[in-house]
Amino acid sequence: MRPTVHRSFLAVLLALLLAGGGPARADDDGGHEKDHEAARRALEQGRVLPLAEIRARVARRFPGEMIAVELERSGGRYVYELKVIGADGRLREVYVDATTGEILRSEAD
Repeated sequence: MRPTVHRSFLAVLLALLLAGGGPARADDDGGHEKDHEAARRALEQGRVLPLAEIRARVARRFPGEMIAVELERSGGRYVYELKVIGADGRLREVYVDATTGEILRSEAD
C-alpha cells in the first residue's frame, strides 16, 4: 500500500472510531460490518478517494481546521462528511462525494 493511501486510511479509520463507529450497512446484500471495515475496503478497492485528497479539495474552498470526518453511504454512494472550524470560529459541515471528490453541499452552524 502506498504511504499516502495508508495515512489516509488511518485518518479515516481514526475518525470513524472517534465518531463511535457502530454497526453500519456495508453493502446492498444486507451484510453488516463496522464502519472502519467498510471504509477500509472501499478505499482499497478504489471506490473512494483518499482522505488526503478530499481534505485538500475542501481546504481550498473552506479553509480552517478539520476536526472530524465520517465516511457514510448515502443515496447509494459514499459521502465524506467533514467538520471544519473556519478562521471566524464557525463550525461548517461539508459533504463530499467520496468517489468523485465533488463538494455536494455545506452547512454553517
